[in-house]
Amino acid sequence: MTIVAPYETIVKSTRKARRSISDLLAPLEKIAATSPNLVANHDATFEVDGESYELPRYLFVGPRGGDTPIRIGIFAGLHGDEPEGVHALIRFIQLLEAKPEIATGYYLSFYPVCNPTGFEDNTRYSRSGQDLNREFWKNSAAPEVRLLEAELKARSFQGLIALHTDDTSDGFYGYVRGATLTKHLIEPALAAAEKFLPRDERPVIDGFKARNGIIRDCYDGVLSAPPRVRPRPFEIILETPATSPEYLKELAFVASLQTILLEYNQFIAYAPNL
Repeated sequence: MTIVAPYETIVKSTRKARRSISDLLAPLEKIAATSPNLVANHDATFEVDGESYELPRYLFVGPRGGDTPIRIGIFAGLHGDEPEGVHALIRFIQLLEAKPEIATGYYLSFYPVCNPTGFEDNTRYSRSGQDLNREFWKNSAAPEVRLLEAELKARSFQGLIALHTDDTSDGFYGYVRGATLTKHLIEPALAAAEKFLPRDERPVIDGFKARNGIIRDCYDGVLSAPPRVRPRPFEIILETPATSPEYLKELAFVASLQTILLEYNQFIAYAPNL
């Protein structure tokens, strides 16, 4: 005879099995409590099935480097079963706190867990069953997407970087969109990642034509700048292979992020002379 556990027991068991976002972000909260550079924001909230959730946001203010700070948004965890990017952002913020000069001239907005319920449940989709990275700028009812779209409108980012994991690839690669200069940022970023992971050199990656690990097309509805924004910011999506060791994936992401900041800062410095 099969014994079915009471509903309350099943619910408690499911909740107990969820990954803890508060434990995950505890290192960042500890830094933000005393750091002159890192600010934690906790007011972007929403509800799912009567439970309250937060879209975690952190702002890292780098040392002054020019007249106007460069505003970059960095996103991870849009798919809840891709924790590599989440952990890489935490590692990167820890690096910035130790070496703030890396962020000279920048205001860096970090969104480490863009799909909180998916992260808790270790699923690609949100708990409402949606792939959030196909919902942007489509009048989506998903609260996570609405909050992120509000951020994308309000912050006027000059660059967007999203971190993802691909379980069909054995190498590191990237998508490029937006500003013309984007192509000059992605190649150095992939080269930096190659110190830790091989590059995906296939001519077709994820269903798109690719060259040297770079894709110039993309799925509809991915996280991006508001459609009417001009000038367009640079938009880069970095993809790490799922099968590689966790620490190498994180190091590849961190190396890529650091390189993009360096390259873009140099471009801004040289632009007036072009």
